[in-house]
Amino acid sequence: MENNIKFSTLGCRLNSYETESMRNMAGTVGLNNAVVINTCAVTHQAVSKSRQEIRRLRRENPNSTLIVTGCAAQIDPMGFSKMGEVDFVLGNSEKMRPEIWSNLASGAPVESERVQVDDIMSISETASHLIDGFGTRSRAYVQIQNGCDHRCTFCTIPFGRGNSRSVPAGVVVEQIKRLVQKGYNEIVLTGVDLTSWGADLPTHPKLGNLITRILRLVPDLNRLRISSIDSIEVDEEFLDAIATERRLMPHFHLSLQHGDDLILKRMKRRHLRADAILFCEQVRKLRPEVTFGADIIAGFPTESDEHFENSIKLVEECGLTWLHIFPYSKRDGTPAARMPQIDGRTIKSRAELLRSLGKKVRSKHLKEQIGRKHKVLMESSVLGRTEQFAEVLFASPKQEGSIVDATISDASNSQLMVY
Repeated sequence: MENNIKFSTLGCRLNSYETESMRNMAGTVGLNNAVVINTCAVTHQAVSKSRQEIRRLRRENPNSTLIVTGCAAQIDPMGFSKMGEVDFVLGNSEKMRPEIWSNLASGAPVESERVQVDDIMSISETASHLIDGFGTRSRAYVQIQNGCDHRCTFCTIPFGRGNSRSVPAGVVVEQIKRLVQKGYNEIVLTGVDLTSWGADLPTHPKLGNLITRILRLVPDLNRLRISSIDSIEVDEEFLDAIATERRLMPHFHLSLQHGDDLILKRMKRRHLRADAILFCEQVRKLRPEVTFGADIIAGFPTESDEHFENSIKLVEECGLTWLHIFPYSKRDGTPAARMPQIDGRTIKSRAELLRSLGKKVRSKHLKEQIGRKHKVLMESSVLGRTEQFAEVLFASPKQEGSIVDATISDASNSQLMVY
């Protein structure tokens, strides 16, 4: 029972996953007449949007208890507590603790407990928040990891999420078994830094080991999809699974960030452009039908025209299809914020150039699919996704959640069509 609780989620898929966990915990303990905002801190704009959402929801719900949590709240708890609209601020660890929600429901917190935010760097475990069914009726998301041990110079996420913590393989496998029994045809593994999974567990297993175990121990799972990965950390067992296991989807989103070696070093990334190109070539040999997505930042401090051109070239050299372009956003307290900045108009124009290129390569991929056969997972009665994650629009309805064989009839710049 939801008990008149409203949730608003900003930011990443992991935030969405955790919102569902909070919804379950709050409903179980009987919290009532509350609004929960799960904030994001990935960019300055994301923090501003979080504050706007708080103000909007307070106007719409003047008599509700308003609770703020998420990465922005974790990083700047006092800033959010000073907002007149806010009743309570919870950290990213606190929001996942059932006793916190029980106290909120019972009215136990007092004024001195309005801000409940621990040092996220002291958290050494990721609790196993086993929610059965987050996602569409066809696809479910499973959190296997949280936090990040790396310190990219532009990023505040480790200060919102803490150091990397892994969910044990046995727990992950059991959750996936339950989801498959419920009828989900596709599972997506999600986290903050997926390829660091296992480093904090006994024997230090790699992500490839987890993937292999899932596919071996859950034979009825039709599709396993991996969300964003750091290609430099992909292990041999992961590559073997790509080559031999057809149930592992041929679609990988890469955290590349830039195409110039000097900028990558200033970002404190662990790969160089040659590493990214080699990885894509290697995977394409193993699975010729694979598609790659990538995050790329435009206008990072000190980025020259030549540096930027190398990001443009990287799109073709890696054969990228799905681009996520981020105009550089200065985050106070990060090393990048102290570097010579690029002016806003240049950042915006470079981002637009990359987005335009992204539309071009996406359209090219979609046009190439006309006449080809695909297995499509239906997300609704008329919309589905190929194994490479292209969206497909059907003229006639299909069963939601099913996997159908389809020959592509046509393509627009954004989706495939089956008549």
